[in-house]
Amino acid sequence: MDPCPFVRLIVESLVLKLPAISRPAGPGVHPSTTPCFCSIELQDCPSSSHTTPLPVAADPTSMTNLIEPPASAVPSAPVAISLDPATLQRLSGKRASLTVSVYVGRTGSTCGFSSGRLLGRVRVAVDLEIAPARPTVAQRGWVIVGHGRSAARLHLVVRSEPDPRFVFQFGGEPECSPVVYQIQGNYGSSRSGCIRQPVFSCRFSIDRRRSTRSSSISLPSDAASRNNSMRCWFGSVGAEKDQRRREQRKGWTVTIHDLSGSPVAAASMVTPFVPSPGSDRVSRSDPGAWLILRAIGPSSSTNWKPWGRLEAWRERGAVDALGYRFELVPDTGPIGGVPIAESSLSVRKGGHFRIDPSVIGDVVAGPWPFLGGFVMGSTVEGEGKASKPSVQVGVQHVSYMPDVALFVALSAAIDLSMDACQLFSQRLRKELCQDQQDYSL
Repeated sequence: MDPCPFVRLIVESLVLKLPAISRPAGPGVHPSTTPCFCSIELQDCPSSSHTTPLPVAADPTSMTNLIEPPASAVPSAPVAISLDPATLQRLSGKRASLTVSVYVGRTGSTCGFSSGRLLGRVRVAVDLEIAPARPTVAQRGWVIVGHGRSAARLHLVVRSEPDPRFVFQFGGEPECSPVVYQIQGNYGSSRSGCIRQPVFSCRFSIDRRRSTRSSSISLPSDAASRNNSMRCWFGSVGAEKDQRRREQRKGWTVTIHDLSGSPVAAASMVTPFVPSPGSDRVSRSDPGAWLILRAIGPSSSTNWKPWGRLEAWRERGAVDALGYRFELVPDTGPIGGVPIAESSLSVRKGGHFRIDPSVIGDVVAGPWPFLGGFVMGSTVEGEGKASKPSVQVGVQHVSYMPDVALFVALSAAIDLSMDACQLFSQRLRKELCQDQQDYSL
């Protein structure tokens, strides 16, 4: 099972020293109080763009150490840019340039214009030819930003490291019980050269037996009260239809089988996705939940052990978003799980679900149970769009194929959560509205 050669480009230890001022400059512009930020982008790679706050050194006149940042300043969190094989191939043969643009002011924009004032740019040459083979350091220390008396100094470290990953692709939407392929070769490119090898099969099933209700409706026989009864009857039909829609988002299961047909992992919906009272959306206070299960024992008598728990809901706000929270389930049981990731995805555009400690805002602070950097990532399409999730798993987190199956099951769960969290006033796709099926992992 050969991995694909990804590279991780890391920008860290960012600290800014603004020029010293000889006289008061008015409120809001003193170096110790002025907020600053920077944007980071790799040339010819628009998807690499990141924006991060810049801490300002407390003593702008001190330059005793030209390598390390001052002890008084707390560097910003690292920014990691992931480069896939297709990007590396496109940039091969040329010296890539990383641009760091430094701004004074707050992040964001007003009337379409950046609210920050550009202080200057720093360009760092990065050699990506040798990056897939060994770690390299392109820049470490202080550099000048801007010109003349207004020039500032920026401390940064730019380095790269090999980040090989196993890549997998669903052959169809998870609810259509597709085959899962491993992708080898020039992943991410539209050109030929990719090898697709089947490694898993999926089985999607629905079990609503515990909540199945009779849909039979008896017509009233009293002709004198027919008008009133007919109004009640239409009301009961509407209530029954609403109840059916509520019943549709429970009991979903995706079971992952190896090539021999043995189950190795599963994602099982253990908490139904239901609307909060008085609304048509799943709320953060009452999320739906999945258990990610590991198969134990021979296929003839498979037992299941919880590995992870995923909660999902529909965020309220100016932009519709799918909120999620993932935690590992300890051996002692589902109580006291280890928080791993919490973030949100655009309902309209979709995005990437990931477990990566270097991604700001996606990972919950706390003890980190995974060794190494990038753990896994999965694509999620926006609401109503056909989805064939692509799953990436860091090589250091895979000992054997059942390890991969857990991440594939987790990917299926987050993908299906986009459907489970759509507004209850909308109709689910037909694949998710099938009648009760026999249930077996």
